[in-house]
Amino acid sequence: MSRYKLCWFTTLAAIIIFSVIRTLQVRLTRLDGLTANAQPQDSELALAESLSQSWPENQPVGSHLVLGIGREISRTVVLPVQSKNPKDLGVGKLLVASRGLADPIFAKTVVLLVHFDSNSVVGLMLNRRSDVPLSRVFEQLKAAKSRSDPVYLGGPVEISAVFALLRSKAKPKSAERIVGDVYLIPTRSLFEKTLSARLDPGVFHVYLGYAGWTADQLRKEVEVGAWFIFQGDAQTVFNSDPDNLWSQMIRKTELKMASSRPAEFFRLQEK
Repeated sequence: MSRYKLCWFTTLAAIIIFSVIRTLQVRLTRLDGLTANAQPQDSELALAESLSQSWPENQPVGSHLVLGIGREISRTVVLPVQSKNPKDLGVGKLLVASRGLADPIFAKTVVLLVHFDSNSVVGLMLNRRSDVPLSRVFEQLKAAKSRSDPVYLGGPVEISAVFALLRSKAKPKSAERIVGDVYLIPTRSLFEKTLSARLDPGVFHVYLGYAGWTADQLRKEVEVGAWFIFQGDAQTVFNSDPDNLWSQMIRKTELKMASSRPAEFFRLQEK
């Protein structure tokens, strides 16, 4: 996938600068003139203090497989929904932190990849919801004035960088498709238009900061078992219970196949 502009920059100053992030070797797109209400370090502190995670377990689900003529085999089938193969990495894929990932920043996280090429990777953490409302972060925007839905901590890199994901049946002009009907909003005008539309928080999320790797770095992390790879989907991206998302996803990696004894289904009668 070729390089392209993914997200937009905001700083407390009124001047917004295009820059190349050398450590990731990927260019980020800004929303011109849009500024956050708090200093980056204050925003990060407020977000960090508001994060509260809980991880109840969910029950696995099964299915039945019918095989052969004359016999039925009832099985709990585990579909290969997750992967540990670095070759499966790409835009629209989900990274689910393994139980053994001890890094406190990424422990128990689910990350959606929004950019991937031979040099750099950018992802957004989906389950770091804060208690900071959009109206506080974007106080200078009239459309955000009464928005009480929270911003998310997208990752530890560039906390002043703002990303937005939108679920839409029709492709918004200039938006970047990530997976299915999920789009990355790349411009200020589209961001403000989306805010003005008063969309439900269930189809519109805003993230401060992002998670970034070099492509080789992320491949190595997958190889040593730090991450499971899943195919992304809109339901997961806009999960109604993001605080419990990691628990839901990690259970899918731990399902075991259990098969029952073959049961006679029917017999062909000889003529």
